[in-house]
Amino acid sequence: MQSMALTRLTMSGVYRAFVFILIFYGVFITSEAQTSTPSPAPTPCALRSNTSCAECLQNVTCLWCTPTKQCMDYPVRNILPPSSVCPLNDARWGLCWVNFQILIITMSVLGGVIIIGIFVCCFCCCKCERIGSKREDAKVERQTRARKTRQKAKRTEMQLRHDEVRQKYGMAKENPYARMDNH
Repeated sequence: MQSMALTRLTMSGVYRAFVFILIFYGVFITSEAQTSTPSPAPTPCALRSNTSCAECLQNVTCLWCTPTKQCMDYPVRNILPPSSVCPLNDARWGLCWVNFQILIITMSVLGGVIIIGIFVCCFCCCKCERIGSKREDAKVERQTRARKTRQKAKRTEMQLRHDEVRQKYGMAKENPYARMDNH
């Protein structure tokens, strides 16, 4: 009983310490967040022209055109930058080594492979299901034939027993279709 009370007291102390640490940590983080300075506004993309691709693409909204060495705002109205702005083969966005034209081709091939993979999986699943249902149908048919064979054998055996009983008591019929008369 005393050990149980001691355990409760110790657990209570642990919980209090844990809550205190959480509150202290929350206050410390909040005061740290309030004292941090705001980040400077990014420089416009046009001011980074004639520099380097890496410097231009530090800002996510910028597009680098390799032959003209121009840094410009990404044309957000279009999904891909039009060739009048910069040819796809020379346009860079996000990373300097990512070529838009190769990116489009790669994404198209990957998308096609994924779609073909889905179709192949669906075809295989449907085919396996058909094969499985054919196997089940054959199994059910075999079971039905076996059941009918057993029923026929039982019926024949029962008929033989009935005939033996009829013969034993002198009720055997000469004509199986004749009516049984009480003699």
